[in-house]
Amino acid sequence: MNPHCIALLGIGHTNAEVVRRWIDSPIPNCRLVCISKFPFTTYSGMLPGTLANQFSIDEMQIPLGPLAKKAGAELILDECIGLDVETQTLRFANHASLKFDALSIGIGSMPAGWDQHASPSIVPIKPMQTLIERFSQRVVQCQDTANRPPKIVVVGGGVAGVEIAFCVHTRMKHLFPKRPVAIEIVTSGDEIADGLSPRSVRQLRRLLSRRSIGVTTDFRVVEVNQDEVVDLHGNRHPADVVLWATGAAAPPLLGKLNLPTDDRGFLATEQTLRTTADAPIFAVGDSGTILSDPAPKAGVFAVRQAPVLWKNLHATINGTTLSGFKPQKEFLKILNTGDGCALLQYKGHSFHASWCWQLKRWIDQRFIQQYQF
Repeated sequence: MNPHCIALLGIGHTNAEVVRRWIDSPIPNCRLVCISKFPFTTYSGMLPGTLANQFSIDEMQIPLGPLAKKAGAELILDECIGLDVETQTLRFANHASLKFDALSIGIGSMPAGWDQHASPSIVPIKPMQTLIERFSQRVVQCQDTANRPPKIVVVGGGVAGVEIAFCVHTRMKHLFPKRPVAIEIVTSGDEIADGLSPRSVRQLRRLLSRRSIGVTTDFRVVEVNQDEVVDLHGNRHPADVVLWATGAAAPPLLGKLNLPTDDRGFLATEQTLRTTADAPIFAVGDSGTILSDPAPKAGVFAVRQAPVLWKNLHATINGTTLSGFKPQKEFLKILNTGDGCALLQYKGHSFHASWCWQLKRWIDQRFIQQYQF
């Protein structure tokens, strides 16, 4: 009897947990195949801290080769270029096609709108696997043409953009200890850090001001040149490096898989995380949207989906009933301010202190070490 095949396309938070669980209790008569364009995956929770030189690059990465080997799984390092839903077959740029009995798609998201501009100054924050390398290259390019710290604009005033701004400020102060560092957050919204309480936002505003990190609201970028960004009304901000950290957009691959999507291009799923296509295909993390109960695109939901996906992969192979996933409405939020402190918000309470950073560091390191072999 040929073994069933479970394929994991993208080894983000949810799919990585499936691999980890497979180590101790593999599904009988099944082969597990992991698929990724990169030989490692990056933990988003530690990326800002790594930008701020608080972690080494190795500390925030999960090497996929050792993880797959520990699980007895196959690893395909290649670009997926298509999916035949009817025959349940994935196609790749260089690897032979793969037939599967169950598929989980977790390839994350991209920041919205960056690809509408061709300027060399743009550095989108994803793919995270290459952000620090791409950012460092751009800073070096700027140093070749100007004997001063590059002017940095972060496009996107959400929690991710604010956290990146704080941590990039720390990195630039290390690189240019005797020179003033110019960083500006621009956002099309009327306030920063949407989703945080007014008290937390006021605290962030004070902290940004103390670090001389500017904030410009109601600034929708429509043009990016070599040395500036321009908004709808012709307002301009000098910018040598444009870190693009806007809200989540669907990666182009999702539109090539012949699967139903929501109005933003993410894969449409049922409460069970299974796509609404008539096939044993799941979409997890940012890649999927539960149509009946959509949640923000945040890593915390990807982590919480893992136990449900694990149950449902078992159920798919065994022909039993699938379980549903219910996104939680309230969860702990900790934003790294890059200075040995963090802003913590939970159930209406808000704190900014070094103990908040120590707690975040402990949570993040404890999480990622489960997957590092």
